[in-house]
Amino acid sequence: QVQLEESGGGLVQPGGSLSVSCAASGSIFSINGMGWYRQAPGKQRELVASITSGGSTNYADSVKGRFTISRDRAWNTVYLQMNSLKPEDTAVYYCNVKGYGRSMRPYDAWGQGTQVTVSS
Repeated sequence: QVQLEESGGGLVQPGGSLSVSCAASGSIFSINGMGWYRQAPGKQRELVASITSGGSTNYADSVKGRFTISRDRAWNTVYLQMNSLKPEDTAVYYCNVKGYGRSMRPYDAWGQGTQVTVSS
């Protein structure tokens, strides 16, 4: 099994910055992509940002220019730096990792979620 441990998040004022991180561990053979999703109350979960094993990144239009996704050199931790935060960024942020386990079976793992609240 693959385990994801998220950290970071919290309360920040509008215009402020916050970062979240997600470390993957367990029976991992490869990681093909890592990403961050968010879900606000009453809304569907949406993709915020993703990064592939080749380093290609993708961002939701609503966060382009404000959020940055990155990974560590060991390729088992993904970070999301959030700048110029807005109240509409308030949501539970979930880490997602896809790849193959040591059994060579694909996996699609989710973190437990971390709350990000942007409020004055």
